[in-house]
Amino acid sequence: MRITKIEEKPVPISSNIRNSYIDFSKMTASIVAITTDVIKDGKPVVGYGFNSNGRYAPTGLLRERFIPRLLEARPEEIMNDKATNLDPEKIFDVLMKNEKPGGHGERTVAVGTLDMAVWDALAKIEEKPLYRVLAEQYGNGTVDDKVFVYAAGGYYHPGKGLSALQDEMKGYLDQGYTHVKMKVGGASLTEDLKRIEAVLGVLPAGDRLMVDANGRFTLDEALTFGENIKDYGLFWYEEAGNPLDYELQAELSRQYPHPTATGENLFSFQDARNLIRYGGMNPKRDYLQFDCALSYGLVEYMKILEMLQENGWSPRNCIPHGGHQLSLNIAAGLGLAGNESYPGVFKPFGGFADDYAVENGYVRLPEVPGIGFEAKADLYETLLRIGD
Repeated sequence: MRITKIEEKPVPISSNIRNSYIDFSKMTASIVAITTDVIKDGKPVVGYGFNSNGRYAPTGLLRERFIPRLLEARPEEIMNDKATNLDPEKIFDVLMKNEKPGGHGERTVAVGTLDMAVWDALAKIEEKPLYRVLAEQYGNGTVDDKVFVYAAGGYYHPGKGLSALQDEMKGYLDQGYTHVKMKVGGASLTEDLKRIEAVLGVLPAGDRLMVDANGRFTLDEALTFGENIKDYGLFWYEEAGNPLDYELQAELSRQYPHPTATGENLFSFQDARNLIRYGGMNPKRDYLQFDCALSYGLVEYMKILEMLQENGWSPRNCIPHGGHQLSLNIAAGLGLAGNESYPGVFKPFGGFADDYAVENGYVRLPEVPGIGFEAKADLYETLLRIGD
């Protein structure tokens, strides 16, 4: 078998919202399609991929380096030993050929985008949902029949007051979510505390709320914020400071008495390992949010999961960033704790399969070969326009 064509297209995912650091008014994402010569139901198998929100479309890197590199590879460099399917680990090696270690930069996003499409094609060739492929070939054979998901929202928005924030969160509860997340760090401490208390006013308990500072705080600010929210008993306090400031995270973990979460902006095995070595996080309490679509892909993510287990962490402490179907498949097939969800923003990439409603904080996955993009109409329609 061989890859016959790879296409890429940048698409807008712009929105009039902001977190503590950036606004999303000009945000883009890359969509890719990898076409193979394998025929199923009379058509070539095509694997689709895209990068998660928060990083711009890596169009230049894909078109100038990584797509040509993959197309130039010999069949034996990308196929499994039986020559019956793609081999993601071999493809990872092809993509990273002649790349220096360190300084990972945006190339992690480009490789992760292609990796998603590779896994989609692989599972379609197997004629199985990806979560079953992962459970059978890389996990313990057991699939979680439903996955915990939380609603990520609470962004800063022009003219959005406390009542509108409450209405947003009540809307997520009405959709079946039990846990919600909101942004902090983009306003004064006094204002953010009012916002948190407003949201807590529509929730049954403090442990139904996560807050996310998106790396905004210095150490002193992070500790001060933690001191002011500790009595709320929140589900977690996320990314208080710069994601590479492990000393800040370690000090916060020592002083803040409740769960913290971070990792969505660490894009390699080495950075993840440094967080575990030096970040002072508690494997019995805290959560890790590595997003494989931004960090070289699922091949790299499985190396991270192995490293975590060697250091006393369970996959049940992992809830990936991104709110996309790939992470949902990973959660179901490899036994993660859950997955983020974006029910109100970053359309059509956020959210899950049509006709699979969130029920009591959990969502089920369809029996669709591949990652399941075909079961989400608005996303699949976007992916089909990649050649336009």
